[in-house]
Amino acid sequence: MPRILLLHTGGTLGMAGGRPSALRPAAFFKTLKSRCPELFRLADIELELFSNLDSSEMQPELWSRLAAHLHQRLPDFDGAVVTHGTDTLAYTASALSFMLPGLPKPVVMTGSQRPLGEIRSDARLNLIDAVLSALQGPPEVSICFDSHLYRGNRTRKVKVSEYDAFESPNFPLLGTLGVDATFAPGLRQKGPFRLREKLEPRVFLLKVFPGLDPALPLALLPHLRGLVLEAYGAGNYPSDSSLGRSLLPLFREARKRDVPVVVVSQAYRNGVDLTLYESGAAALQEGALSGGDMTPSAALVKLMQGLAYHRDRESLARFIETPIVGEMTERPPAVVEPPAKKSRRAR
Repeated sequence: MPRILLLHTGGTLGMAGGRPSALRPAAFFKTLKSRCPELFRLADIELELFSNLDSSEMQPELWSRLAAHLHQRLPDFDGAVVTHGTDTLAYTASALSFMLPGLPKPVVMTGSQRPLGEIRSDARLNLIDAVLSALQGPPEVSICFDSHLYRGNRTRKVKVSEYDAFESPNFPLLGTLGVDATFAPGLRQKGPFRLREKLEPRVFLLKVFPGLDPALPLALLPHLRGLVLEAYGAGNYPSDSSLGRSLLPLFREARKRDVPVVVVSQAYRNGVDLTLYESGAAALQEGALSGGDMTPSAALVKLMQGLAYHRDRESLARFIETPIVGEMTERPPAVVEPPAKKSRRAR
């Protein structure tokens, strides 16, 4: 009988209590065996309690511990299922995808919108689908939710009160679990299974919005090692200095301080193209890095890892702008055009 490692980290799935009272952590394994006994007919499941946290408490240090634990334990199993709260699920899935390169077996993350103990819970089906995905799905870090299997580092949480809480806007499904379960081949893993658990957490995710005072992010720069900028559309941001809120000084100061800036889009579909408009081209001139069609969560954790392992700007830029574990669509590198020379008449 195949063996599956089931790691519980916390979240709604393993909580007790009813609405409108606050949910609270409960004896998850006891509930699992009583509410979902058929799960153990699919595989020989070994249960482990890694943590019992609301996912809003998840931190980079816990990602490192979780990755190290999976790296140590996975060789003894046919796959792993990690239960996790939905709020930071996409962050954790993205982090694990970068921290476990060469993954030889599926690591499937799941959670639920209602606790397992409730009558109308989605937890039971999510768990069954996750275990099946860990047995038959592709060897990568994925998220199984509402009978769909998503690439973990391509996923966003898009709903709070509905069961189809996740989407993968820029990448097709890895699996559909309806009457039949069908799976895509997934990643072609490169190299041996390794652990890259180091992260630099001193990064910041800044969302551009009308009225953003550039003085605020400028004040943060001395405390940062890296910055992810959620720009508009294809990578636009305020750049007209006459209007008083240009973000160009932020890019210039970041370059002076050797703080890399990765630009991603607020748009859910497609990605940034910093060569398309004037403000994006100006950002490139100041050393900004294109996040392509990465999700903000994937870009953030990729920057954390890149800063931990790449000491010079050139190698970090190659790491950020090159697909590592399917987190972005491969595109030709951006060409930075030199600024146009002014004619003597214009001077």
